[in-house]
Amino acid sequence: MATEDETGFRDFVVRQRAALLRTAYLLTGDDGHAEDLVQTALLKTYRHWDRVAGRGDPTAYVRRVLVTTATSWRRRLLSTEQVMDALPEQPHHDRYPERSTVVIEALRALPPRMRAVVVLRYYEDQSEAQTAELLGCSVGTVKTQASRAMGRLREALAADPALRPTGGVS
Repeated sequence: MATEDETGFRDFVVRQRAALLRTAYLLTGDDGHAEDLVQTALLKTYRHWDRVAGRGDPTAYVRRVLVTTATSWRRRLLSTEQVMDALPEQPHHDRYPERSTVVIEALRALPPRMRAVVVLRYYEDQSEAQTAELLGCSVGTVKTQASRAMGRLREALAADPALRPTGGVS
């Protein structure tokens, strides 16, 4: 890779790292897995940087790599989560203001495709067309997956007593 390509890649990583980590966290629900996912996506991107950067803004490409890699890791993560759930909670600094245990657990319960649609549409603020392109599916599939996912999230969040309104207008 040429020196100017390396500089462009390095600049991209510096600019996008926080956003990529947030997306990866929302896809995996775990700090360590999110960091691994971003590292893997950036490694895959680096290998093809000259081609990816030549097409314009590489952010969409890296998001797609994040989503496809997270989906392929799903089975491995499920077996790892069983072991991790047995470990005691350890204090950590919350880098993600949108993090809520209830919301993250509800997201983690969604199938990978639904979770990817929710993250891309509502956290990454992608349009239906952009989300469809990133996931390699139709806009109709994105709409259906988003609708079903939001229904499941509403049910999961409504079941949590801490999120029910208290008092107020009757």
